[in-house]
Amino acid sequence: MKLIGASYPRMGTLSTKAALEHLGLGPCYHFVTLFERPQDVDVWQAAADGKPVDWTALFADFQAAVDWPASVFYKQHMALYPDAKVLLNVRDPEEWYESMLKTVYPASQGGLSAPAESAMGRLGRMIDTLAWQGLFHGQFEEKPYALSVLERHDREVQDYVPADRLLVWDVKEGWEPLCRFLGVAAPDMSFPYLNDAQTFRERFLSVTVG
Repeated sequence: MKLIGASYPRMGTLSTKAALEHLGLGPCYHFVTLFERPQDVDVWQAAADGKPVDWTALFADFQAAVDWPASVFYKQHMALYPDAKVLLNVRDPEEWYESMLKTVYPASQGGLSAPAESAMGRLGRMIDTLAWQGLFHGQFEEKPYALSVLERHDREVQDYVPADRLLVWDVKEGWEPLCRFLGVAAPDMSFPYLNDAQTFRERFLSVTVG
C-alpha cells in the first residue's frame, strides 16, 4: 500500500481513485470496489464490529485505498504500511453534507430494510454499524452534529499524521499538488473529474435490482 486515504465520502474520492490509478497507484480500493467484490462486505463488517482483520490479505492486490470503509481505519493502515503517504480530501462542509444526504445516507438506510443476507442488506448493515452508529452515533440527520463530526475528524487526521506524510487536498486543485506530493510528473491531460453522485446511484441501483 503506497497511499492511504483518510477522508469521508463525497469528497471527490471517485475522481481521486481515477487520478491515482492513472498515476500508477492502482488498483485503488474505494467504496465502489465493494460492488465488484461483495465478499469484502463481511470483512468490513467484522472490522466495524471490532474484530481482527487480515488487512494485508484484503489489500493484497491494491496500491491505494480511499473513501469509506477503508478511511475509517487509516490509523491501523498507517501502522501496517509505515512508508505509505496519507491523503485527506476536503470540501466545503455544507456542500458535503447536502451531497451525503442525497446519496450515501438514503441509499445505505434503504439497505437496512432489505433482506438481511442480501447484498444490499449486508452493505447497508455494514455502513450503519461503521458510520451512522460508529461515527455519527445515530445523529447524522442533525446537521450541526454531523458537521461537527466531520470537522473533528479532519482536525484529528491533521494532528495525527506527520506533516511530511500528509496532503490535505481539494480535488478542485487538480494534478499539481497531488503529483508534487507523490513525487511524480503531472500528466498532460485534464484531471478526471467524475460524476460521483451519478456513479453512486447507478451502482446502488444495480445492487438493488440485480
